[in-house]
Amino acid sequence: MKQILNRLFNHQHLSRSESKDILTRMAAGEYNNAQIAAFISVYLMRSISIDEFLGFTDALLDLRMNVDTLSAYNPIDIVGTGGDNKNTFNISTLSCFVVAGAGHKVAKHGNYGATSVSGASNVMEQHGVKFTSDVSKLEKSLDKTNIAYLHAPLFNNALKIVAPVRKDLGVRTFFNMLGPVVNPIMPKRNVLGVFNLKMARMYHYMYQQTDCDFSIVHGLDGYDEISLTGDFKVINKTQEIIYSPEEVGLVRCREEDLNGGDTPEEASKIFDNVINNEATDAQKNAVIANAAVAIQTINNSLSFEEAISQARESIESGNAKRTFSKFLEFNT
Repeated sequence: MKQILNRLFNHQHLSRSESKDILTRMAAGEYNNAQIAAFISVYLMRSISIDEFLGFTDALLDLRMNVDTLSAYNPIDIVGTGGDNKNTFNISTLSCFVVAGAGHKVAKHGNYGATSVSGASNVMEQHGVKFTSDVSKLEKSLDKTNIAYLHAPLFNNALKIVAPVRKDLGVRTFFNMLGPVVNPIMPKRNVLGVFNLKMARMYHYMYQQTDCDFSIVHGLDGYDEISLTGDFKVINKTQEIIYSPEEVGLVRCREEDLNGGDTPEEASKIFDNVINNEATDAQKNAVIANAAVAIQTINNSLSFEEAISQARESIESGNAKRTFSKFLEFNT
């Protein structure tokens, strides 16, 4: 590790195979927390290269627990990289339940917040969800409720080992970038939120090497999701398009309208308000917009406006709430 760090401090890059080897060794417990912190801090000072990104991804996918039987459900995952320092409420997680409420299969891969008050696992835990890696239980949840929740550290030892270091650092690391693409199911449908266009290009390059249906979303004012605080970009297999909130029939909102609160309890309350159709228009519309991208990714014959209508119906009809209630029955 000393040799590797010296190379990185001298602005050298790692090859794909070297990157894979380092993360594999990290997962095996060969490095201490100080070494891990030094290594991941390098990428706060310079961009990760394509080869490094692909090597780290290779390692995490090789190390993942085998849950391949769940891929038969052809679920979608909706996830943001985090690290945009906006402290929004759990928009991606709520969008997953809205999409499930609209009748689609969802496999949400999530973790505790490393750079925000409440990550997906925090809000699930607030509702009493018991995380599991039991494939039969996850299958039952997908079958009966349309959604399964995969708590990342249970499915990958590397993510478990680096979790305390990430939490102690409290800043964005390259693991924010890796998390969304190492769902152990390796779903063929993905919605990914990124906080800058450079990262969008990297993911676009990666997804183009696969047979996945994907949508990459970016709020042009720095959000890793559609915030409706400004214009946003959607990149998929066939096009890149910039929308304004008004173009898709939604109202532009302010940054403070999406604040996730100061504690997991406050974030959980916002979550409940949205799922119960009792949230502010700004909160509800942000979830609807992100859910709509997922619905359109699943059924690309729909217009964005039609997908928005389906997402809104999921919330306002109570289907999203019923889906969440049923999910809690199976997972608490």
